[in-house]
Amino acid sequence: MFKSHPKGLIPAALANMGERFGYYIMNAVLLLFLVSKFGLPDGVAGIIYAVFYFGIYVLSLVGGIIADRTQNYNKTIQWGLIIMSAGYVCLALPLFSEDMNGGSEWWSILIFTCFALLMIAFGNGLFKGNLQAIVGKMYDEFEAEAAKQGPEALKIAQDKRDSGFQIFYVFINIGGLIAPFVAPLLRQWWLNRHHLVYNADMASLAHQYLADGEVTQKFQETMQAAMQAGYNFTDNIAFCTEYINVFNTGIHYSFIASVVAMFISLVIFLCTKHLFPQPAKKESVQVQEYTAEEKKAMATEIKQRMAALFAVLGIAIFFWLSFHQNGQSLSVFARDFIQTDSIAPEIWQALNPFFVIVLTPVIMWLFGTLARKGKSISTPRKIALGMAIAGCAYLFLMIVSMVCNYPSGTEFRAMNAEEMAAAGLSKSGPWVLLVTYFFLTVAELFISPLGLSFVSKVAPRHMVGLCQGLWLGATAIGNLFIWVGPVMYNAWPIQYCWAVFLAICLVSMSVMLGMVKWLEKVAC
Repeated sequence: MFKSHPKGLIPAALANMGERFGYYIMNAVLLLFLVSKFGLPDGVAGIIYAVFYFGIYVLSLVGGIIADRTQNYNKTIQWGLIIMSAGYVCLALPLFSEDMNGGSEWWSILIFTCFALLMIAFGNGLFKGNLQAIVGKMYDEFEAEAAKQGPEALKIAQDKRDSGFQIFYVFINIGGLIAPFVAPLLRQWWLNRHHLVYNADMASLAHQYLADGEVTQKFQETMQAAMQAGYNFTDNIAFCTEYINVFNTGIHYSFIASVVAMFISLVIFLCTKHLFPQPAKKESVQVQEYTAEEKKAMATEIKQRMAALFAVLGIAIFFWLSFHQNGQSLSVFARDFIQTDSIAPEIWQALNPFFVIVLTPVIMWLFGTLARKGKSISTPRKIALGMAIAGCAYLFLMIVSMVCNYPSGTEFRAMNAEEMAAAGLSKSGPWVLLVTYFFLTVAELFISPLGLSFVSKVAPRHMVGLCQGLWLGATAIGNLFIWVGPVMYNAWPIQYCWAVFLAICLVSMSVMLGMVKWLEKVAC
């Protein structure tokens, strides 16, 4: 699997794995953390999450520009890790307000939390795209060396680029596989220390009680279920305040693991950076004169490459809008409609990286077998297939929701056990999430690493960092609108929410297929 790839690929992948581990600890719980700590509605928390996600990727464009202009990718990456670490330190501080419902202290803590997220987003922007650009440069040099050995060696080297980015992507997901377990385990440990039990509904019900003082049947049922033997109950207000604080303090402590992961990633990068391309060391070259025809041809080629790049970026926007519902509507779907008595809803996000690790070798083998038989599938065609597969995930969810006759998330959460039984409603089994994440992961493997590979192929050589930043910028635009998922989910019967994402995937697939031949010509 690793044979005949550049020597710097695995160290770069390991450095990225450490950073991704720290990042996914936070990302797995962020939306539900904002809801449980601050009592925010799903939609408002979703907007904060979406803006944060937008910031991560749009600041990667800024990071790419900084690295290209300074020609010092290594320093830019190092500063990214340091700034991210500072952001995680801020998130690790267990700050709480006595007024749980919008007082000045509450606002100050929320603003401080958003500032910590901004630091993480900026650090990630300096790190993420530039490390990917370095991997792309490795393969540029790898192919240049192979070209000296002849056309056949060059063709073999070029075929390694897609698989190299898939290997790089696997290491990202090893960190992502472990990370979602950290925060829920620490939260459960801290709840047990205080004789309390994890309950997905209790934190929001506690906020609701502190806001209006209404004691509903569901509040009483859930409160009793959230107490362990030995808990010293005094009154409802004290219980609600303590549950919110204890519930979220364990999550705050998990961010310390993110800081440690950033440090490990930094050490790996510093110890192996001699294996990476060093764009800061420019060689003095003689100025070469070009004829007017040559200049025109070069300008035309660059325009064609950038047009192809922006075409794929447009498709990427809609893919990430659909895929990153794993941290939005799919997270609240797991919380509300899936049986999570033994497994916290955040942990289900580990399914995606698990499937990435398991399925990547299978997909690499499939693509390799087709290539050896002379039936290679081009990168643009793979991306179109990926959109179709993503659509299968939402088609499946739509069918399940129709069969179960599920209402909106808001209506379902308001029901107590008797009302659900009378309506013939029940939560679905975990297998629903298994199938959904299987389809989404296969789609991701057809689009995300291969999209990075496509960018590295078509990017003009003096704009590599910028073009990787543009890929992440397109991801940012898609992420900016992911908040629409929870809004639709809570406003309509949820089958309509999934139908919207199905339509997005199918339209994107059709547009991509219409551009395939042109994209193949530009990328060759």
